[in-house]
Amino acid sequence: MNDRDHDEDGRGRSYLRYGDPKDWWERTEVSGPWFQVGTDEVRLLRDGVEAFPAMLEAIESAEREILLEMYWVGADAVGTRFRDALAAKAKKGIIVRVIYDAVGSLAITPAFWEPLVDAGGEVREYHPVSPLRPSFQFALMDQRDHRKILVVDRRTGFTGGLNLARPWLALEDGGEAWRDDMIQVKGHVVEELRTLFYKTWRRVWFRNLPHELVPMSMPRDLVPLSKRPTGRVYVLASLRRQRRNLMREYLSRINAATKSIDVANSYFIPDRGVRNALFRAVLRGVRVRVLVPSKSDVAVVQFALEAMYESLLRRGIDIYCYAGPMMHAKTVVIDDRFAMIGSYNLDERSRAKNLEVNIAVEDTAFATYARKWFDRDVAGAMRIDLYEWRARPLARRGIEYMAYALRKLW
Repeated sequence: MNDRDHDEDGRGRSYLRYGDPKDWWERTEVSGPWFQVGTDEVRLLRDGVEAFPAMLEAIESAEREILLEMYWVGADAVGTRFRDALAAKAKKGIIVRVIYDAVGSLAITPAFWEPLVDAGGEVREYHPVSPLRPSFQFALMDQRDHRKILVVDRRTGFTGGLNLARPWLALEDGGEAWRDDMIQVKGHVVEELRTLFYKTWRRVWFRNLPHELVPMSMPRDLVPLSKRPTGRVYVLASLRRQRRNLMREYLSRINAATKSIDVANSYFIPDRGVRNALFRAVLRGVRVRVLVPSKSDVAVVQFALEAMYESLLRRGIDIYCYAGPMMHAKTVVIDDRFAMIGSYNLDERSRAKNLEVNIAVEDTAFATYARKWFDRDVAGAMRIDLYEWRARPLARRGIEYMAYALRKLW
């Protein structure tokens, strides 16, 4: 019998049996180590192969509280597995609160969450698109919650680019093996993630309630998100006017770079400010490498991205197209001293319309480790040559420029 022979589960249903007898959620091996950074600990999780089991393991270990904020929860094996894991903990009396985005999770309905709600969990939809929903507001439809956050017991937290959906499963598990990064953290930064979650929870939960009806059960032990980070591992968010703003951090770090800037970004359509900062970095002698998908899951984004290639290449930026499955990561490493991992795309939507979150790490050991993985991805990618790129058909150029011109409307 070979690795892919059919077998039956005792009820007459056939399934495929693979060489590894464990299901995907039971494989908890992580290739990367933990890094101690001040009072915090961090580790890089690559792809769903590492991230999904680690997240489920954290949920299974929960004793008091589980908070999940997710853009895309799939109506598939991954979304169902996580929902059921949350429901099992809610049945034991553990606080379980979920925020999911109405557009990102468009394939699921309120009925999907019934097992969790029946078990005592709480679920909130971010900015519903159906006018029949009580919290529907037309003016907010274009504002989305693109974050991916899991916080368990104020003890461990996760964020990054992965959604809870099938494309992030390995090919042998029925997925599409999307390339992505997550970061798992312990320490004070977990408290910051928890605070960020509850700021959104309060907004979606109480939007239509009179102030005097706000229940007293909201946590009173949230740590404030200070304007200045208090440690070397800290949370950054979009749509914030304070210094924790993601775009400001990007610009500040790029402008201070002295040796290298390595960016993996799935929807890389930076505004003029970021582009000029990258151009200035090249003039200072900084090596700038950008890793993007060879074929995006959103065609119009791919065309808009390609419209920028020539300008970026002429200014000395190296562009690599990831070969194989969709490259969905949002990771940056600068000077082997600073790294950021999260949900933030360098595009107009992330800058001005989405709720986003990144975790920043100021640590040479972790940044170097993340950069070595970036090198590995680049080694298997195709480098774009300026002169070959200029030879592409004129018709394609027209499509690219049209897509780029419409980038603020997506």
